[in-house]
Amino acid sequence: MTLIDPAGRDVPGTGSGDSAADMIVPRDSGSKSSLAISDLLAEVVISLTARPARTLLTAMGTVLGVAALVATLGLARTSGNQIVSRFDELEATQVSVEPQSSGFGGGQNAPQSSFIPFDADDRLLRLNGVVAAGTISDVDLGGRLARSVPVNDPLGQNEYQIPVLAASGGLFEAARADVLTGRVFDAGHDERGDAVAVLGPGAARRLNITQVANAPTIFVGDEALVVVGVLADVDRKPELLNAITIPNQLAKDRFGLQVPAEVLIETEIGAAELIGAQAPTALNPNDPDRLRASVPPSPTRTRSAVADDLNILFLVLGGISLIVGALGIANVTLVSVLERTSEIGLRRALGATRRHIATQFLAESAALGLLAGLIGTSLGILTVVVVSANRVWTPVLDPILPLAAPLMGVVIGLVAGTYPAWKASSLEPIAALRGAE
Repeated sequence: MTLIDPAGRDVPGTGSGDSAADMIVPRDSGSKSSLAISDLLAEVVISLTARPARTLLTAMGTVLGVAALVATLGLARTSGNQIVSRFDELEATQVSVEPQSSGFGGGQNAPQSSFIPFDADDRLLRLNGVVAAGTISDVDLGGRLARSVPVNDPLGQNEYQIPVLAASGGLFEAARADVLTGRVFDAGHDERGDAVAVLGPGAARRLNITQVANAPTIFVGDEALVVVGVLADVDRKPELLNAITIPNQLAKDRFGLQVPAEVLIETEIGAAELIGAQAPTALNPNDPDRLRASVPPSPTRTRSAVADDLNILFLVLGGISLIVGALGIANVTLVSVLERTSEIGLRRALGATRRHIATQFLAESAALGLLAGLIGTSLGILTVVVVSANRVWTPVLDPILPLAAPLMGVVIGLVAGTYPAWKASSLEPIAALRGAE
């Protein structure tokens, strides 16, 4: 068989003994081959829908990676906001006032020129911006132990060295105390000097007090105290959790407390600095310099540090998932190249250039990445919303993330498909056709 070129001349070396590979007529060197966008898109759609199950399984890695990235970034932003809000509420609204001198033994021997008055709660509540205030002091027990029964058991320990704190009625609100059972004492108990006590959970366990329905009595030395409540937790002043807390007047009458040692103040957001400046004057107008107010630092730096730490942690986790997804796309695309060797050879023989072959496989992997990115972004946003709703949080998401995440899927697809596309474009037509035989 002899082939005739476009000018009507015999093509040398095309006799009847020539092989099938030598009978292929290449395009004229002067003509330019082109690949229409519509044809490229059609090929991509056909390729991805030919084996839908494999396409979905291949995309699953990137779907999970993008979903993990979006969800973790969203949850990091959301939880970071909650942490910052918590920081703002607790730290930025707390002011404490103490005498300039230290070592008073919990207020027992404080000099009168630097005293904190027993009516500190009432004085501070007159200031605009104070939400709650209360005093707290260590009580010197003089070696006395606490017990829950007045009977000495020679076979077991029933007396314990438990710290006793004196407090005003407003302390528990300022410390944001939660009550497990019973109640806390108030200003009325304090004014009357009632022999009542509030136990922290640690002290309650040691004294074996589980409920207060029957008004259980404990003894500190020989002083009998009726337990009116047991705390569950406190946001401030954790020393309350392991102590017996009694009213100031009781501590003054029975244990010799002279003056309170510290005032705890809760302020409104943004009022801490102002209250820190006014509180010493309100407590000791004759000599305010004798008192020192501790005002929290600005939360801006801490807020940024917390958000950055959370973002770095979750970015690493999401990045690992994306790497796994990219490897999945690269692996399946390379397998697709091997399966379609004959198709590649035929296209090259019919005039497709290396660029056309590479473009086709890159377009397929990019489309797979885009599909995975869209699904993953949707799942990630849904995860943020569901978790936030379950935790009663306000979901917070960077507005650029829903747009950037699908594009990230495209980039992953392009990167993952680069080597398979190069592998496909490097196949020679004759070698591809022979390899397919």
